Amino acid sequence: MSNPPYLKWLHEVELSDIPSVGGKNASLGEMIQNLGKLGVQVPGGFVVTVSSYEAFIAHNVLDQKIRDIIAGLDVDDVENIRRTGLAVRTLIKNGKFPEEIWKGIMQRYDEMSQKYGQEATDVAVRSSATAEDLPDASFAGQQETFLNIRGHQDLIAAVRNCFASLFTDRAIVYRESRGYDHFQVGLSVGVQKMVRSDVGSSGVAFSLDTESGFKDVVLINGSYGLGEMVVQGAVSPDEWLIFKPTLAEGFTPIIEKKLGNKDRKMVYGVEPGKPTLTIPIERAQRNRFCITDDQALEIARSVATIEKYYSDKKGHWCPMDVEWAVDGLSKELFIVQARPETIHSRKATDRVVEYKIDKPDDAKEVARGIAIGDRVGAGKVRILFSLDGRGGDGDGKDFKQGDVLVTDMTDPDWEPIMKKASAIITNKGGRTCHAAIVAREMGVPAIVGCGNVTDLLDTGMEVTASCCEGDTGIIYHGIIPSTMEETMLADMPDTKTPIMLNVASPDLAFKFSGLPNAGVGLAREEFIINNYIQAHPLALLQHKELGDVALSGKISYLINGYEDEETFFVKRLSYGIAKIASAFYPNKVIVRFSDFKSNEYKNLLGGEHFEPTEENPMIGWRGASRYYSEVYKEAFGLECKAIRRVREKMGLKNVVVMVPFCRTVEELQSVTAVMKEYGLERGKEGLELFLMAEIPSNILMAEEFSEHIDGFSIGSNDLTQLTLGLDRDSALVSHLYDERNPAVKRMLKMLIDTAKRTGTKVGICGQGPSDFPDFAQFLVELGIDSISVTPDSLLKTKRAIGEVEKKIAEKKGVKSAA
Repeated sequence: MSNPPYLKWLHEVELSDIPSVGGKNASLGEMIQNLGKLGVQVPGGFVVTVSSYEAFIAHNVLDQKIRDIIAGLDVDDVENIRRTGLAVRTLIKNGKFPEEIWKGIMQRYDEMSQKYGQEATDVAVRSSATAEDLPDASFAGQQETFLNIRGHQDLIAAVRNCFASLFTDRAIVYRESRGYDHFQVGLSVGVQKMVRSDVGSSGVAFSLDTESGFKDVVLINGSYGLGEMVVQGAVSPDEWLIFKPTLAEGFTPIIEKKLGNKDRKMVYGVEPGKPTLTIPIERAQRNRFCITDDQALEIARSVATIEKYYSDKKGHWCPMDVEWAVDGLSKELFIVQARPETIHSRKATDRVVEYKIDKPDDAKEVARGIAIGDRVGAGKVRILFSLDGRGGDGDGKDFKQGDVLVTDMTDPDWEPIMKKASAIITNKGGRTCHAAIVAREMGVPAIVGCGNVTDLLDTGMEVTASCCEGDTGIIYHGIIPSTMEETMLADMPDTKTPIMLNVASPDLAFKFSGLPNAGVGLAREEFIINNYIQAHPLALLQHKELGDVALSGKISYLINGYEDEETFFVKRLSYGIAKIASAFYPNKVIVRFSDFKSNEYKNLLGGEHFEPTEENPMIGWRGASRYYSEVYKEAFGLECKAIRRVREKMGLKNVVVMVPFCRTVEELQSVTAVMKEYGLERGKEGLELFLMAEIPSNILMAEEFSEHIDGFSIGSNDLTQLTLGLDRDSALVSHLYDERNPAVKRMLKMLIDTAKRTGTKVGICGQGPSDFPDFAQFLVELGIDSISVTPDSLLKTKRAIGEVEKKIAEKKGVKSAA
């Protein structure tokens, strides 16, 4: 070649070449050069450089023509944007390449084909803009990618189409809104060997949690076939969360795993001019995960390696957005793209922003999906299936500021409309699809993968889209008010008394981990069983013997994607626990074994077959008394197996277990014997055992109990109820319920004094210290080891404890001065 800058092999370029090869290609070259030796495989290929693009524009005398067209752009007029973009793209698509460039492209392509032993090898042709690596711009999905391109003619056409895609509607609007000069952004094209994921699987991975920004996980989305289906949001993908710190230690920490609705896949086309084809996936395959756990862990290791490399190179944390593909023929994993993540890496870290929805008790749900972001949006529904009005209610011109966009899936050209929306709701898609990425960048709440939401809503209907209630986004009828609270972390005082958090929902754990905390003082298994499992454990184990066909059918549907009923329970419970434990790692997370009452257990699927009718379930068959019962012991064994899985397989040794409602020392010994039978033993691999101190006998026999445990956690609700002999659910005696009652306080003093004497830790998990500063003062003066509160009470509690500690210090100062 007489003019080398027009073309370069991918392995010749690196990050410093962004001005000439664009962010995407520079990143691929950087990885080929430096990460291959660390096990990260990137397919080879060559680059058509920015110089080629500039030569193409000059050769066809297009510069001024494009400027003239762009001069008439109105970014607030959807129709004007479409006409402008189309006019520029048509100019470029009708252009011709300078001879040395098209000949050079063909020569490089022939060399690639020869290398792979094919007459015309299959390649991916990807646009790579020079602005892609800017810290304040994601440019996600703005230029085109063409897959399974073969032969000279199709390759030249694909490169030309990539040049034209510098002026897609969304790219034009994005640059205008961000103040970028259209002619200062150059375009390069990468020609890369295809990975045969058409007969394998592919997807996207982020080196953080995309909603909360939690740093210590890799989020993986995947589906069968070529990766465009995941990127476009055309399917609801499978999902994995993998915990990086213990992955690096050799554990297998898949802390969450969700089966998606993968009804279609993109494969190689067979007709001329149609390089790809979308086909349905057979039902049996849909119900399986698209990759194995080992493959998910391999992807996570590659992503973590890429993140570490980029962070070291840039001198600061650099989370990554990666596209991966598993070759169905060779079974090898390849990384086909990697770019810096641009949302959470720019987020302010000196504050906590929380959105809350003020929903009434009778709020009516319409649908659920995957929550993108944590905001709330409300407005009138506008259903669109295309910008030209085909199949929907009106077209893009009818879309008003503040409308709620409801659609099957978004197209990148929809960005001018998406920025007007108060919320975005889609039938399809996952956390890493185009709609999700753009919504995060725009700060618009989105709920994706809702299934059939376009059938459930009508244009003009008023709805509220809530993304502030965890991983699940909920759509409500009507306009429901919401609030935003911002707390500066500097406003939270430091306290000598460790303040822990009570965390019920695993879905909110990553978000809460950003609050100043000393770990989790109470993680209730009941919430996880209710929401993640939904079935009575004995019903899962014994439903086939019951002859209840309807129940067996529901359980069969529930365990879809898991080997059997026991595996379903153990893995689902372990995922919920692990998500909380990983969020607060390495701080202690105290997990309380299940403490449903019999009437609550009865509400679980199949529960009516196994639960007695008790006059007073509050003081009946609950807590410890179930665990060693021959009737229930097998179900408790599943909980023990889940805890073992979290600690031993995932490496989350910060998990502490706690026994609730244990009436006698002998009962505690019976429970620990059953735990040992299922492989959980106090002291083994550092396992600590705590006891809920919530029954008067726990206080009176504290010295004897302390011989068998590592700590007490005061359950002030039950302790108050049982000390005062009242039913806390009865309105008739509710005026007597007060945890500050002298009798209750005397009980607490007895326990803390005994715990100090025996060297046993003692904390409290309840609202009392938050609600009553004098109660907080009482506990701190007694020397309680920790106080655990709900996240919404943290600031109030820290202030109350801070004031108490200050007064205590002042008192001590006065005494010592005297």
